[in-house]
Amino acid sequence: MENHERVGKDYEVTAEGNGTKVILMPCSGIGKVHGLIAREATYAVTDGLAPEGSETLCLALLVSGDEEAQAKIRKADCIAIDGCPKLCAAKNVEMAGGKVIRSIRVVDAFKDHRGAEPGTATTLADDGWTIAREIAADIAGCICAGTGEVK
Repeated sequence: MENHERVGKDYEVTAEGNGTKVILMPCSGIGKVHGLIAREATYAVTDGLAPEGSETLCLALLVSGDEEAQAKIRKADCIAIDGCPKLCAAKNVEMAGGKVIRSIRVVDAFKDHRGAEPGTATTLADDGWTIAREIAADIAGCICAGTGEVK
């Protein structure tokens, strides 16, 4: 079974204790509010909730074959945050030789927020920020600050 087929499951951690930060890879989701939520959740973790244990990379660098980004992805555990069921972030991390230890789909968060009005592709409304914060808290809750270890 492919990692992207096991969405939401936790995986064996390989970077445990080596000081490597977990890489959060949000989808690009251009033109979609789900992609914006994925990116804002990522920034909430890397810039505020768990900066010592996490970082992010640009998905476009992986897609374009950037050697530095691919080398970095291969050395760290990754959490993919995809906006939709296409799982572009998770699939591209795997194609670049990275290990997805957790795959999150923003679209699944909407199951707990029926009727939510998240905003647009460029601006989140209150519901969108609420969902982004919940996803960020979930991610940060599994990253031990300073070690990159995933619980």
